[in-house]
Amino acid sequence: MTVSLPLVAVLGFFAWGAVKFLGVRPWIVVLIALFGFWLSHTFFAPAIESGTRSGVDVINGSHD
Repeated sequence: MTVSLPLVAVLGFFAWGAVKFLGVRPWIVVLIALFGFWLSHTFFAPAIESGTRSGVDVINGSHD
């Protein structure tokens, strides 16, 4: 059985868990999310996307 979850849903779950169980302030989560959004519009975006895809492929055991 294969379950496919978008990475943003997994990260959202971890953010919720951090606020609920670790006592992280919600404004810090919002600030980090905004930083990621703004970072995606810089010249770092292709490198971050490539690195994320490579990491996900390693975890999933991609067989291309």
